[in-house]
Amino acid sequence: MDRDDAPRSGLSPGRLAQLACLLEVTACKPGNVHRLRDLPDLHFVDFLLSAAAIAGPLDRAISVGVGAAVSECIEATRRLVGTNTNLGMVLLLAPLAAVPEGVDLGEGVEAILGETTVADARAVYRAIRRAEPGGLGSAPDQDLAHEPTMTLRAVMALAAERDLIARQYANGFREVLGEALPALRESLEGGWPLETAIIGTHLNVLACHPDSLILRKFGLERALEVSRRAADVLDAGWPDREEAVRRCEAFDAWLRDPTRRFNPGTTADLLTAALYAALRDGTIGLPLAEDFAGFSH
Repeated sequence: MDRDDAPRSGLSPGRLAQLACLLEVTACKPGNVHRLRDLPDLHFVDFLLSAAAIAGPLDRAISVGVGAAVSECIEATRRLVGTNTNLGMVLLLAPLAAVPEGVDLGEGVEAILGETTVADARAVYRAIRRAEPGGLGSAPDQDLAHEPTMTLRAVMALAAERDLIARQYANGFREVLGEALPALRESLEGGWPLETAIIGTHLNVLACHPDSLILRKFGLERALEVSRRAADVLDAGWPDREEAVRRCEAFDAWLRDPTRRFNPGTTADLLTAALYAALRDGTIGLPLAEDFAGFSH
């Protein structure tokens, strides 16, 4: 990362993660839950409660380790929310939160991932079973139905080709820190309001990478179609051209159609991790600018 590596807000990792989750779910991103739209089995308030639940566990990530932090987050979340709202977010936020203050986030997360253990993998497997995410299926090696015998980074690497979150463990958060964070930073430095920048980053990630949740539930062809439609919105000149704004609205309606219900949830997870990094390095300054309340999109 090319910015001062010390958190500029004075907030703890858990509080930064909480804010990242709140910013992500508040922004009106196509297909996702946000402050104006729920999904049949997921509601805006569920995500607010989930954000509150994870602050404490993530503050302990540096001392208890990634696996334990993930497990504690999911247990805390399930005490408040009856469905899986944040497993992907927590899997990404825990390694970031474990990076000590004053350490570059990219270098630090690479070191954290390299130090994960079999015990971390076992704790994460327990958390995944507890969260009960949809569409996981089975794997030929290190399947979730059994106890892992490899380190957390190693078992994630086995799934890296088919899952964007697992891929971050394998490649040192390349899509988060090398793609989503720069896109968010460029949008903000270009004068976009914060919500517009968040939505734009979401569209950029979705256009470049088929969403893993959609892929698991509906297959590669559908996931690629979603990515193509996101790219079409950007190519039409979003957010500056009216036609592109209309295309974005139509894309949102298409995703939410009851015959589809394509929720790009993994993309939202990567976006949340990028928001954490942006809050940590001062890309998103605190207190938030007044124009954030306007939510231009």
